[in-house]
Amino acid sequence: METVDEYIATFPPEVREVLENVRRTIHAAVPGAGEKISYQIPTITLDGTSLLHFSAWKSHLALYPIPPIDEDLTPYRSGKGTLKFPFDKPIPYDLITRISQAFVAARNVQE
Repeated sequence: METVDEYIATFPPEVREVLENVRRTIHAAVPGAGEKISYQIPTITLDGTSLLHFSAWKSHLALYPIPPIDEDLTPYRSGKGTLKFPFDKPIPYDLITRISQAFVAARNVQE
């Protein structure tokens, strides 16, 4: 698999729809973002550097790593560096927007 489109195409229609919505949400929150496959999953890049990853699993969507955000992410935390969003519940696209923006803000502070 070489592109995010190829990755998304491997899933059933209902999961593809969620993945496409997540992809659009992140791109809307991160103007100028790029994308690639890294670690065999979609990776959003900014200025050629990895910003965050997302992937689909049997029953959930995952985002990695956990962002530097002042918001309670406890309901979505899984392990040390993963957020899981179950497919049987509404995907919080507004939260995904804030997560994406938090990564950009953190990157800008480091520069």
